[in-house]
Amino acid sequence: MKTKTANRTYFMVQAAAIAAIYTVLTMVFAPLSFGAVQFRISEALCILPFFTPAAIPGVALGCLLSNLLCGAAALDVIFGSIATLIGAVGSYAVRGTKWAVCLPPIISNTLIIPWVLRYAYGSEDMIWFAMITVGIGEILAIGVLGNLLMAALEPLRKVVFRKTAV
Repeated sequence: MKTKTANRTYFMVQAAAIAAIYTVLTMVFAPLSFGAVQFRISEALCILPFFTPAAIPGVALGCLLSNLLCGAAALDVIFGSIATLIGAVGSYAVRGTKWAVCLPPIISNTLIIPWVLRYAYGSEDMIWFAMITVGIGEILAIGVLGNLLMAALEPLRKVVFRKTAV
């Protein structure tokens, strides 16, 4: 019974640490993290479901906290966090194919965030144009930085990201 409790504790600590790192990265780089052309460095963490399921609530909670603490509009807090959650669940679902892990968060944010920008902030950009600009930011943050992070963490996979049960 202690093992199950220890695994749950480990899962919660991992999720909380990921949420904290996501939040800090977003806040430190806040000028780049928000707006029609955004480059959210914290989005690189969206590859972490490849290593641990604790990253799913971790990045979603990190996005929620970041948006709340940085004064984002209510629709952004809600739907931005949902976009990140969808991306994290998708990354976990395709974790067997390493190269595909970055695709779900790139796709979910590219499809959802332009609508958030339109309805939460009154952006007058064409939706397709916003999808291009958001998509480029996501490709850079997740596709480039995320894959670099994945390569850097790969040697630590068995030590840091041991199996956890929910």
